[in-house]
Amino acid sequence: MPAPSASPPASAPRRAPLASLPATLLLALLAACTTIPQPPAPPPARPPGETTIPPPARPAPPRVTAFRAPQILRAPGLEAIIEQDAAGVQRLLGAPRLDVREGDMHKLQFAGAPCVLDVFLYPLRAGAEPVATHVEARRVSDGQPVDRAACVAALRQR
Repeated sequence: MPAPSASPPASAPRRAPLASLPATLLLALLAACTTIPQPPAPPPARPPGETTIPPPARPAPPRVTAFRAPQILRAPGLEAIIEQDAAGVQRLLGAPRLDVREGDMHKLQFAGAPCVLDVFLYPLRAGAEPVATHVEARRVSDGQPVDRAACVAALRQR
């Protein structure tokens, strides 16, 4: 006679042992606590043709600083221009092509066939009238720097 077997016959249904039941319940509880990530909500729809324009930025208020005296360009051939007020410079060179004021700075630009001359006028003391303190010169054809004194001389001859 055959020896009795410890396993149930093949036709009998299998039952989970009671020892695995707590582990199964624990896994089910943990699965219930997790969340499924959701994609972010789309931005609200805008009517066609509408654009968002950011508000204009407000510029920072200008810093209040103490008066600072300018450096004066001292170069041969510029003696007739340097430290002249705007009227004095115009008496020497005629009507400026450009007259720009920004703060206490005043710029006069003169142009002739050979060169363009920029004369920068600044006050030497707080509240004083601006005078010529710096001069820049360049060629009309290509904008390359040229001798300042030669440009002043050429503009005075016209």
